[in-house]
Amino acid sequence: MTRISAEGLPRRIAIFPLNGAMVLPRGNLPLNIFEPRYLEMVRDAMAGDRMIGMIQTLDDNRLYDVGGLGRITQFTESDDGRFTIILSGITRFRVLQEFDATTPYRQVEADYDVFHSDFGQPVVLDATTRQSLEEILKEYLDAHDLSADWESVKQADDESLVNTLSSVCPFGPAEKQALLEAADLPRRAATLEALMRFAGDAQSSGIGSSNVH
Repeated sequence: MTRISAEGLPRRIAIFPLNGAMVLPRGNLPLNIFEPRYLEMVRDAMAGDRMIGMIQTLDDNRLYDVGGLGRITQFTESDDGRFTIILSGITRFRVLQEFDATTPYRQVEADYDVFHSDFGQPVVLDATTRQSLEEILKEYLDAHDLSADWESVKQADDESLVNTLSSVCPFGPAEKQALLEAADLPRRAATLEALMRFAGDAQSSGIGSSNVH
């Protein structure tokens, strides 16, 4: 994907509120679109800059303060009118205000100023952190009777591994938000490790949690 700067990004963006889903810088999020309002949103995006903001909501349908902006990089339409898209992450954004939009989908004013690091080169984890993350991942998978392609895990670069795990692990909205808002990759890795450790311990001890699914 062509490198994009914060200065060239739209300040008014369409958003797709979806708890449990997030798009991180240089990450990819597959989406199956079928609700009419979001079909219209994707059509409008495809006719314009192809950009959509992913964001989670609180219990009263208020938006979290921070979401992720992505560009549609793959698009297919099924025979029944559904869209399958890949949203490629560009940067995180902070919501300044929600507009009183005339579209069926919601729109916000986005600020990217505090996320300049999202446009930099990917960060590399130190060897100890990487090894610890892989060990905790194995414990987490074992506790949930899951498996992984360890060859792919070993070959994945640090950012791809951390961001993919952050996206696919079935944590609750608050935990997902903590991962999204982590200031940098080492802190996201530390948060991810703590969440996997907690979820693994809870699973093995038979203790349930409303925040870990």
